[in-house]
Amino acid sequence: MIAGDRVGRRLTRLARLGLPGAIALLVLAAVNAAVIVPRPAAAARSGYEWVTSWSASPQDPMPGTLGMAGFHDQTVRDIIYPSVGGNTIRLELTNAFGRSLLEVGRVTVGVAGLGAGVVPGNIHPVSFGGRLSVRIPAGEQVLSDPVSMQVSALQELAVSIYLPGRTGRATLHSAAQQVNWVSTAGDHAAEAGADAFTIATASWYYLSGLDVRSSGSAGTLVAFGDSITDGVQSTVGGNDRWPNDLARRLDALAGPALAVADEGIGGNRVLIGSRCCGASAVARFARDALDQPGVRDVIVLEGINDIGFSVTPNTGCSVPNTNVTAAQIEAGYRQMISMAHADGLKILGATLTPFKGAGYWSPAGEAKREAVNNWIRTSHAFDGVIDFAKAVQDRFNPLYINPAYNSGDNLHPNDAGYEAMADAINLALLTS
Repeated sequence: MIAGDRVGRRLTRLARLGLPGAIALLVLAAVNAAVIVPRPAAAARSGYEWVTSWSASPQDPMPGTLGMAGFHDQTVRDIIYPSVGGNTIRLELTNAFGRSLLEVGRVTVGVAGLGAGVVPGNIHPVSFGGRLSVRIPAGEQVLSDPVSMQVSALQELAVSIYLPGRTGRATLHSAAQQVNWVSTAGDHAAEAGADAFTIATASWYYLSGLDVRSSGSAGTLVAFGDSITDGVQSTVGGNDRWPNDLARRLDALAGPALAVADEGIGGNRVLIGSRCCGASAVARFARDALDQPGVRDVIVLEGINDIGFSVTPNTGCSVPNTNVTAAQIEAGYRQMISMAHADGLKILGATLTPFKGAGYWSPAGEAKREAVNNWIRTSHAFDGVIDFAKAVQDRFNPLYINPAYNSGDNLHPNDAGYEAMADAINLALLTS
């Protein structure tokens, strides 16, 4: 295993955020105090050797789900969409929310085929410290050895993870917007065929990062947010999240490409964490944004859930009504801005998109959204502003999403809406 770049810094962060006791971060003051840790300023960020081509923030499984039941003598096959290519890769596996030692018997990676299949002759074994198996303690993660494999940008990969023992509750990323697969009994990681993979699942399991070695890369951009950044309501399997659309725009430019790492979590909030929706944005910002290999820019789109859930309790996550104010959300932004600047990073603020008609909309919540957006646009606290609200609002009634961009729930855009968000980003903010 490689102990360099992100691993050393992330071990303590995962111990803080991944173990069961981390749910105590629900208390706002405790959350904020837990993550403001003095760290040395980042080194000069040029000539990036490794960048984060794909990522997913780890989450705790919810009761009654496949992830809560876990696996035994089965193979999980995660389908992922790299944003940039290269000739060497490495994988990050996570047991952040496990309660016991996780035994991994074999891991492979290859170009994804149809369904659960892998393109024949393209399966590469993945090792950890020179061994094909690895044990991951509860609350931790491991980074694989480098794998010599030519990866193309925007080409799906299949990562297969054989789990020989009983895993107990599984660390996952819940809303993958992708069909992934679980096998019948046995080690099927080296099989190109799809026959053994009989269980379809909408979550990614145990996989939190794909790094690509590319000496000519322009670095990593982290898209940091909630379910809108996670791409909820986009076409499943279509890779139509706004970070994917942005990656396609960046890939079309001449010269070195900027990798895009999607660190969205459905239901996530700036200030308060919960079991279903992850640690607060402030609490997870270091782990999910600052510690990504090659990171140079961060786009933050968070706050709508703080507003909505502060008016209507989030009963699905059993989180009490906190009545968060616009000023408190802005203070949370300032903390993330300070952390990014301390690491020498550029951080861009995105305006909160319209949500009238959504289940948790209210006049009071709308007033908070407008106050937060005004602050984002006029405070000059961020290094730049991306006006997602303007990009997707109905021009005749800007409290609503444009009907052409509305997924139907009045909160999340559809594929066209996510593309409009990506198109609204001035690429000069990212390439300068």
